[in-house]
Amino acid sequence: MKLSGNTILITGGSSGIGLAFAERFLNTGNTVIICGRREEVLEKAKEKNPELITRVSDVSVEADRIALFQWVMENHPEVNVLVNNAGIQQRFNVLKADAKNDWDYYKNEITTNIEAPFHLSMLFAPVFAKQKDAAFINITSGLAYTPMVIAPIYSAAKAAFHSFTMSLRHQLSDTSVEVIEVAPPAVNTDLGGAGLHTQGEPLNEFADGIFAGLKEGKKEIGYGSSTDRLRMSRDDIDEYTKKMYDAMKHSIE
Repeated sequence: MKLSGNTILITGGSSGIGLAFAERFLNTGNTVIICGRREEVLEKAKEKNPELITRVSDVSVEADRIALFQWVMENHPEVNVLVNNAGIQQRFNVLKADAKNDWDYYKNEITTNIEAPFHLSMLFAPVFAKQKDAAFINITSGLAYTPMVIAPIYSAAKAAFHSFTMSLRHQLSDTSVEVIEVAPPAVNTDLGGAGLHTQGEPLNEFADGIFAGLKEGKKEIGYGSSTDRLRMSRDDIDEYTKKMYDAMKHSIE
């Protein structure tokens, strides 16, 4: 994809990976719109980067997604890139989860990580197909390939998003739309809660690495430990998954 002259919408763009990408897109000459649930966090991002355009939107809510799409079409009809970045991660033991009384809590992870990016992609695809240059950048995870067993819904949701991204890429292959998958490893952000990813890759180094992949024109971009996981054999996946679970299972016991 071209890295300048775009109008880019980034979901979950007020912090973490989304904001790191937003800043880099600003620096390469793009108009950048970020959305998120929390107005105060969006305001902090804009204080740091005044050029950002912000919009409060909870993409886990269908009406909010439709309203976001309509607002973008009315105010920024030239939009040609969507970064499906918003996501949440929950860690739990299925033997201890109260799925009878707290299903809404668990369902929110499915809605945010699967329903939201699927819906937004389907809303914007017909618009992008009419553009000279357009792209989807879908943020999946290395866990789409080697699940983190203590985050079973998150891992499964990212696997579903990976599959959807492949289908989207093939369906749009006769148009000008590029479909790019970014599969991060653990990155030092607050995903899942503060302090859970302090051993992950430094955020800025990770973002720089992904942008290097975008410049090279890659369609699937990993970083650090996720790079090899994108092409692991089934036996290697099983072994990696078990090793990771053995190292982390104490946290949900």
